[in-house]
Amino acid sequence: MNHTSAPAIDYGVTPLEVMASMAGLDFVRAMFAGKLPAPPMMQTIRPFDQTAEPGVVAFQSIPGFQHYNPIGSVHGGYAATLLDSAMGLAVHTALPAGTGYTTLEFKISFIKGMTRDTGPIRSEGRTLNVGRRAATAEGRITDAKGRLLAHATTTCLVFELPATSPVGS
Repeated sequence: MNHTSAPAIDYGVTPLEVMASMAGLDFVRAMFAGKLPAPPMMQTIRPFDQTAEPGVVAFQSIPGFQHYNPIGSVHGGYAATLLDSAMGLAVHTALPAGTGYTTLEFKISFIKGMTRDTGPIRSEGRTLNVGRRAATAEGRITDAKGRLLAHATTTCLVFELPATSPVGS
């Protein structure tokens, strides 16, 4: 897929009752297919070539000048956002309907810096264990030549979603 010719993306937040009604894999696939809105956080990341399988999520993006820090390279927050998203969504693909998650903690290791000349990068999240109350996952960012740029691990809290949104939200 050519990321420059991708269709316009609808950004927003899926209503809680819609998310709660879907198995995690179905939810992530619907979001990737544009049937549900993409998270507003992804407006500057602009992922493309997104795939979701049970326990595994991958997508590509291209670091750009808008991701730079004051020292002239891509800010570590860019990689952190990619890895947190990939690992969290990998966990989400393993959850049944009515179940949600949130990141409790994650650890990231930066291996090689990125610039706008790095080109397309691949972010992949993979579950390690998904239980009733906690889930763990790992993530990797690699460049087009397969070189490791960053990797991470996460622990997520798993919880039951309310059937409807709270009043006033």
